[in-house]
Amino acid sequence: MTTRHEFFVDMTCEGCSGADTRVLNKLGGVQFEIDLPNKKVFIESDKDTDVLPETLKKTGKAANYIGPK
Repeated sequence: MTTRHEFFVDMTCEGCSGADTRVLNKLGGVQFEIDLPNKKVFIESDKDTDVLPETLKKTGKAANYIGPK
């Protein structure tokens, strides 16, 4: 079952959101939406919630899990 998760990611530019797109595409099996102005990333996934913030942190930006959306 897929769940939609909301994250706050400290993104400041298109380069930041591009980095998020790259790491999430490598993860595979996830659908996501990036809201750059509000610094939010929404991820639809059945993966463990520990995996998602760790993946986002690979960009070097702070990523905080807000919760299911």
